[in-house]
Amino acid sequence: MVKLLQFHFGFEHAWSDVTLAFWLRYPNPFASHVLAADVVSRKVDPETQYLHTTRLLLKRGVVPKWGQRFFRQNEAYILEESVVDAKGQRMVTRTRNLNHKKMMHVAETQRFIVDPRNPEWTRVTTDVKFQSSVGWGLTGKIEGFGLNKFRDNAKRSREGMNLVLERLRSRDMHEVNKEDNVDP
Repeated sequence: MVKLLQFHFGFEHAWSDVTLAFWLRYPNPFASHVLAADVVSRKVDPETQYLHTTRLLLKRGVVPKWGQRFFRQNEAYILEESVVDAKGQRMVTRTRNLNHKKMMHVAETQRFIVDPRNPEWTRVTTDVKFQSSVGWGLTGKIEGFGLNKFRDNAKRSREGMNLVLERLRSRDMHEVNKEDNVDP
């Protein structure tokens, strides 16, 4: 069984600011579950001029009471791959967990484009797939938990992005990470 989730949202900020905020979004007070974010590779394709970036994230999750006897580890490594087309003003990101995939594999794709109704805004489409291979009648429950938790976290993620965007808007780059005790 697989559960799917799709949603659309926008930022009242230019595409260039939103994509910059994407790279600067960790740490922020709305993402305390993100313990680390490291760039593994970054290159520009010489033919397309697209920027390809791979990052490794370490996140801490919550295990529901009913799952604690099966699942004791609450940290997960997440692979984030992105492609930025600066000329076309498009960015596509793909994230997926690298461990705990039998318990639940989560694959997310996000598309960032200039909002067709307002070129000063950015439109984001998110598609997420949740798949568990646990069995024992728990598959649907695990996938449902993942979907609901993701939906809740997506709101906090947008709040974190908006915080970074407001800090960028003030053009005080030091403020982007100052409150989180990180040097810019």
